[in-house]
Amino acid sequence: MPEPQPWTAPLAPVPLNATVTIPGSKSETNRALILAALADGPSVITGGLDARDTQLMRQALRALGVRIEENGDRWEVTPPEVFAAAEEIDCGLAGTVMRFVPPLAALAAGTTRFDGDEGARIRPMAGLLDGLIAAGASIDRGANGLPFTITGRPDLPGGQVVIDSSASSQFVSGLLLAGTRFADGLDLRHEGPSVPSRPNIDMTVQMLRDRGVRIEQPEPDHWIVSPGTIAGGEFVIEPDLANAAPFLAAAAVTGGRISVPRWPAKSNQPGAAIADLLALFGAEVSLDGDVLTVRGTDKLEAVDLDLHDASELTTVVAVLAALADHTSHIHGVAHIRGHETDRLAALETDLDGVGADVRQTDDGLVIRPKLLRSNTWLTFADHRMVTAGALLGLVIDDIELDDVGCVAKTMPDFVDLWTTMLADSVAAEEEAGRA
Repeated sequence: MPEPQPWTAPLAPVPLNATVTIPGSKSETNRALILAALADGPSVITGGLDARDTQLMRQALRALGVRIEENGDRWEVTPPEVFAAAEEIDCGLAGTVMRFVPPLAALAAGTTRFDGDEGARIRPMAGLLDGLIAAGASIDRGANGLPFTITGRPDLPGGQVVIDSSASSQFVSGLLLAGTRFADGLDLRHEGPSVPSRPNIDMTVQMLRDRGVRIEQPEPDHWIVSPGTIAGGEFVIEPDLANAAPFLAAAAVTGGRISVPRWPAKSNQPGAAIADLLALFGAEVSLDGDVLTVRGTDKLEAVDLDLHDASELTTVVAVLAALADHTSHIHGVAHIRGHETDRLAALETDLDGVGADVRQTDDGLVIRPKLLRSNTWLTFADHRMVTAGALLGLVIDDIELDDVGCVAKTMPDFVDLWTTMLADSVAAEEEAGRA
């Protein structure tokens, strides 16, 4: 594990006033890589995110025999005739790697071992592994998570599979992405409590259809993928809208203005919900062409939100709630206890530490704002806790993050983007003063 990188979150010296260009979506990038690896010919991915999660994905696919040539933000992907077995796949802490790559290994001729960071070993995997076994894979697992080994077969049957995907929508997405390559296709059902982050499944389904895959959804928890091929071609990746969230929220907490270009008019990314959520907090939100702009007002209003479908925004929303005018409630996010860290416990710890009154519920948080103070902000090796701490640090002095380095999981340039946002805002203020 890399050494921790302590960082003091910078205080905003002026109301923010900047335009921030956000790197590509991790979710789209790693889905595009998987689809390109499964395709019937070469593909080109442009605008993909270059971060630890996507580096681990490329590393894993290369180990399975996929050729990936990188030229800046243009990646050329050539799939193999048959996937090779890999001695070991390092998943790091990347949920998309540990849940999207095993179905490819199940199509390989040989045995592949999967492992990852220590924190990854407690992340839920049972739904995916159960599904692969039902589809015909041979899996040796000591528990319901990492590490495990898969002995694959290029003619994996597939067919009817029933899983419980209530712990992660990625179980469904991982099986759907590879389902058309199974000999009998895939008839997948979810049985259990509701699936979280459904927009991510919608993203998977749409990207499959865009590649010519026939996929039907006769019921909300039932997907039928016909056997066939995935068309190669070009993938153009949207900005990562969840990674845009702390920057847009920065306008709300400082009473400033932040604009993000290349905002899609319609997106299946759960992070797209940040625009509506900031409006509920009282910010002014507008979309002019493809530029989304958020303007802060004189206060943040309390909210009562179900974030079940956009749970990756919970950390940013929790910080906004701690700065709001009254008590806020967050529901529908019990599953984020199984993310990079137990995010509900982490938020309770850190927000209590700066003086907020925070209580966990069965599926969320109750946050009562109080006078906040400086304190150490523990990041728990979680990229989303880094961006939440940075957001709070804009308005509370001396928020000391114990490790900013873990943000490299999805946004290695975060600190540069954040400090540039502040510097551009100061420059804009000075320019306005000279006008």
